[in-house]
Amino acid sequence: MGTPAFALPTLKAILEKGHEIAAVYTKAPRRAGRGLAERPSPVHEFAQRQGLPVETPASLRSTDALQAFRRLNLDAAVIVAFGLILPKPILDAPRLGCYNVHASLLPRWRGAAPINRAIMAGDRETGITIMRMTEGLDAGPICRASALAIGEIETAGELHDRLATLGARHMSEALDDLERGTLPETPQPEEGVTYASKIDKSEAHIDFTQTARRVLSHIHGLSPFPGAWCVLRAGANLHRLKLLKVEPASGSGNPGEILDEQLTIACGEGAVRPLMLHREGRSPLLRSEFLRGLPVAPGLRLE
Repeated sequence: MGTPAFALPTLKAILEKGHEIAAVYTKAPRRAGRGLAERPSPVHEFAQRQGLPVETPASLRSTDALQAFRRLNLDAAVIVAFGLILPKPILDAPRLGCYNVHASLLPRWRGAAPINRAIMAGDRETGITIMRMTEGLDAGPICRASALAIGEIETAGELHDRLATLGARHMSEALDDLERGTLPETPQPEEGVTYASKIDKSEAHIDFTQTARRVLSHIHGLSPFPGAWCVLRAGANLHRLKLLKVEPASGSGNPGEILDEQLTIACGEGAVRPLMLHREGRSPLLRSEFLRGLPVAPGLRLE
């Protein structure tokens, strides 16, 4: 049961281990692109190519959905970023339970956006947790956990890919243990619980009055989507920019002030220098490519 690209490595790992997949549940296709054609999820596309049966219910709360799920006569269900709430009758249907790959070291960052929130908070470490699901939000017992250091200038997109691979390996090993009857369970501690609320686009405006470290964490936690943005004011012209990756830099000035020809930007304390930018209506570019198309003089401001 999964929907986005984050779930694909786990699905592939389960297939490679030879487990019998009774069905793949995923979110229904969404209309996207210029023609608003229906676009199946990454999990949906892959499952179809593998000849696996795919189910796309709008909800799992109806009697029909529950009966169809029970008819699968499952030993276990594996859930990775599925996107639908699993009510208690669904959680109770598989003989051995429902198991989730969660992209944090629980109980820190329960909820929808653990990868983004870990980076935005300036965490130095995160990881994955394999958890048996219960009714509470990411509150079930921990079966396996593995820590991963967050790179100094790592973006949410980059961390996403590393955690997806790590989660797939540990879920594959957890299913082996479950099959042998040796999968451990440890209740989550009551202390240290935090919640990773869904990212809202209203959070994406960059506040250069913050310290350089906080600005960097904010930008990288929102990269590549939705992308942290600012506005370059150059005379009468305004250019909306997304900063997709930055590095710490030396220098000081008024917050948002461009300090040199390399686009170093002053923050409330310290400075950052963009590595990858996305100008509205254009493709993302490295800083050197961006500056060839839009030279930026020191003294201009980003706000």
